[in-house]
Amino acid sequence: MRAGFDNKDVAEVLAALSGLLAPAALAEAAVLIVCLLLAWGLVRLWRGAAARPGSVWFGERIVDGVLFPALALLLAIGARWALRGQVPIALFKLVVPILTSLLVIRIAVRVLHTAFPKSPTVRLVERTLSWVVWAVLVMWLTGLLPLLLTEMEGVHWKLAGTDVTLRSLVEGALSAVAVMVGALWISAAIEARLMAGAEGSADTLSLRKIAANATRALLLLVGVLLALSAAGIPLGALGVLGGAVGVGIGFGLQKLAANYVSGFVILAERSLRIGDMVKVDGFEGRITDIHTRFTVIRALNGRESIVPNEMLITSRVENASLADPRVQVTTTVGVAYGTDVDALVPRLVAAVQGVPRVLAEPAPAVLLSAFGADGLELTVAFWIADPEAGHGNVRSEVNLAILRTLNEDGVEIPFPQRVVRTVVS
Repeated sequence: MRAGFDNKDVAEVLAALSGLLAPAALAEAAVLIVCLLLAWGLVRLWRGAAARPGSVWFGERIVDGVLFPALALLLAIGARWALRGQVPIALFKLVVPILTSLLVIRIAVRVLHTAFPKSPTVRLVERTLSWVVWAVLVMWLTGLLPLLLTEMEGVHWKLAGTDVTLRSLVEGALSAVAVMVGALWISAAIEARLMAGAEGSADTLSLRKIAANATRALLLLVGVLLALSAAGIPLGALGVLGGAVGVGIGFGLQKLAANYVSGFVILAERSLRIGDMVKVDGFEGRITDIHTRFTVIRALNGRESIVPNEMLITSRVENASLADPRVQVTTTVGVAYGTDVDALVPRLVAAVQGVPRVLAEPAPAVLLSAFGADGLELTVAFWIADPEAGHGNVRSEVNLAILRTLNEDGVEIPFPQRVVRTVVS
């Protein structure tokens, strides 16, 4: 075991520094610039002019996807092989591991952004992973990494009857991260392929959503098992852990487990579909997404509600789109006593039918609903087929049409009147 740097390590570091300052390094720098420009041009050519924010390979810009560092690394390795024997290799000894580290970071970050696009913790994980990868690179370039691995090899303990070292756990954890990133990448690609072109039908969209969620859950389960195996943890020891997890789910995580199960039940039964207009716990809106744990409902005013899936199973839900998307909307108007209601009703029906969003079948109806204190109360009922476009705007158009008709016919809209009698004694 080496306790620190020896003369050989110092000589290697000094030789690397002197190589970077040599005139031959300028030729390597020129070749490196050509490699980077060529990689940029190829990615720009393949990607096209439009950005692809959801793509793992291209990213939002040219240089923040996986394809740019991958092409740059391949071109750098090829240039290093071509320059071997022509000039002393110094710069490419540093560039190749840097590009490799950049490729690792880009793969992990882009996969996490694609798998969890709205997660606030992705940025923290991205920064932490970047610092870890760059720290490992610096230790490898300075010769500290072999010393650290040697010291970690000396730290060991018993785990489920197996002798486990700190080095094996760290290497297994890195392998586990690689396996999980691969599982997320595959699941994101499958989900994107399943969800492509499914916007036209709510039934098809819900079926593809449940297939995507089931695929992700299965791949993550397989990824967790492979990650535990890669970390050196024997799978036979998971029996006790599984029992402990079961007890934890039974007591502390039963709500979370119920939400996950309810999500799959909702998607399988198709009682609620993406695009349905629903009312849950006093909140009314359109279902924009159904996750395995919660459902997103967007109101017509732009507000969104995160509803746990268990609530959609155990409580009463009003679904205006399940059997028939048509919705009845009503409004009221008062007219003065003495108005010829029999002649007015057909005029109001014709006026309401002239509003673009009002359906001709079922036809609008005008009913004498009450004898008010100040006048006759008429209720106007009509049907629309697009409740997701809003109720207030179409009700306003209907009210304006009614008001124009009343003004044309000279029908008075009564206002409250009170009679005050003064008794003089």
